[in-house]
Amino acid sequence: MKQQEEHSGPMKLIFNYNDVFYSFFYDDTSGCIHRSREYAMNYVYSGEMVLENDNGNEQIHVGKGECVFIPRDHHITMYKRTANGERYCGIFLNFTRNFLREMYGKLEQYRMRTNDSGKLPREVIKLPRTAEITSLFASMTPYFDPDVKPQDDFMHLKLQEGLLALLHIDSRFATMLFDFNEPWKIDILDFLNNNYMYEFSQEELAHYTGRSLATFKRDFKKISDLTPEKWLIRKRLEVAYAMMQDGGKIADVCREVGFKNQSHFSTAFKRQYGIAPTAVAT
Repeated sequence: MKQQEEHSGPMKLIFNYNDVFYSFFYDDTSGCIHRSREYAMNYVYSGEMVLENDNGNEQIHVGKGECVFIPRDHHITMYKRTANGERYCGIFLNFTRNFLREMYGKLEQYRMRTNDSGKLPREVIKLPRTAEITSLFASMTPYFDPDVKPQDDFMHLKLQEGLLALLHIDSRFATMLFDFNEPWKIDILDFLNNNYMYEFSQEELAHYTGRSLATFKRDFKKISDLTPEKWLIRKRLEVAYAMMQDGGKIADVCREVGFKNQSHFSTAFKRQYGIAPTAVAT
């Protein structure tokens, strides 16, 4: 299915062609939180992308003509911006679980490699500039023109080319990508306490904690009478209260705990504590 999305704020367009995403950023933009459920390749056609890990102490710069591999469920902040006078344009290949199962059935020669010793680290990997990667993305650049729309089966072939390019770079990609074991359940409260500042749907929370949606709802009721959405808001406000008592500025605290709108933050804070944030901030 072909989709087009236009976002507010800095002018940007994102096109989705059967799990191949084209993104255009006409102006520099602030960082956006990215967490993909699936494995992905991200290629920078022009401009620059900077990836920052959760702790903010490590950055990966991805320039024009460079490509990175992003593991499934990996949490990073992306900054996409102009460089050398060129706006950011990028291509994002999303390898879904169903696609990888299909390819595992077809690529018999790579099944043996899933038993190789050693595993790739589950972190962003800047890929070498191989002929396969260069030719793959060069063949896809005509579709930066929104009036030129590819067929879904053609994009499916491009996903296959991207997968093969990874497998040719390092056989350990087969071990990682073709691991279809269900994730272990992880403690819901541990996950929420570590990730309260991010936006999640209930479906995403279920996925990230290794549960079906029905199981997640049942397990969550055992630990709280609140809905997950209300639990997250309460947690953010509790952390914000403590941060402001320690001298944090309202605007900074609001952003750090996950509120996108300061007015919404102030309203929610007053509803929970009966006072405005300005009464707490020093």
